[in-house]
Amino acid sequence: MKPTHPRIITVILNTNRRDDTLACLASLRLNRYPNHHVIVLDNASHDGSVEAIHANYPEVEVISLARNLGYAGNNNVGIQAALAQHADWVFILNEDTVLAADCLERLVAQGEEDARVGIVGPLVYHFDEPQVIQSAGGRISASWQSWHMGQNELDLGRFVRPQHVDWISGCAIMVRRAVIEQVGMLDERFYYYWEETEWCFRARKAGWLAVNVPQAKLWHKGVRRHYAPSPQVTYYNTRNRLLFMSIYRAPLSAWAAVWSQLGRTLTSWSLKPKWRTMRPHRDALWQGATDFVCHRWGQRWGVRSQ
Repeated sequence: MKPTHPRIITVILNTNRRDDTLACLASLRLNRYPNHHVIVLDNASHDGSVEAIHANYPEVEVISLARNLGYAGNNNVGIQAALAQHADWVFILNEDTVLAADCLERLVAQGEEDARVGIVGPLVYHFDEPQVIQSAGGRISASWQSWHMGQNELDLGRFVRPQHVDWISGCAIMVRRAVIEQVGMLDERFYYYWEETEWCFRARKAGWLAVNVPQAKLWHKGVRRHYAPSPQVTYYNTRNRLLFMSIYRAPLSAWAAVWSQLGRTLTSWSLKPKWRTMRPHRDALWQGATDFVCHRWGQRWGVRSQ
């Protein structure tokens, strides 16, 4: 018999973010969904995170990671543990998020309404601007670039109904067990950035739907309206976009456009004085493109991880 409340297991990756993780756990405790378990993956934190979690949230399971495998590899440890504990839905959640009290039940209700839905995600807002949207689900453009629907818009009611999307933001992505059993877990080659996009595409290729649920609300601290990405982000975004394109066999026209764009950017950042401050990004972009060509995946070589 199908359970009245399918089992959700939330997986949270923490690296020295004690206060953010505790705030996230507080919002999860306020959620009214009855069949829910939380796993925190701790990545060698030295800020008292583990002790604080045990003291304040004894019901939360903590798994200490043996080594840092990035967003993809680390979360795969939690996904495996969730499946072993009979999760019906696995909720990958950033530690710097805060959920509305009905977020979990609204996500699951939408997923259970249609057996074709394999992935659901909430309407994500900026934490420091609680009415400004960060992501209403993701799309892939004709040039094979990813973008967030509704990004930086004041929420004036444009997103009111669940809608099919290309991908769900990795800060809060809930995946049906059957999807993971069919298509596998996150691709660890990506390490960081684009892994959730590829996961959603893999599931959609297998016939599943990804749905953004605007009635489920969440606030994310990590990305702000005037967010300025680091050279690390430039590296992973460059390499992993190209990896994504290769996996899904982008047409030659798209490849020509992307390589032309990368060439123009490298030239500008190298020769034009006004872009002198972008030299670290230039080096990261060049390394990302080179590592793609050389099939060097995982963590960026020669630079400490995030």
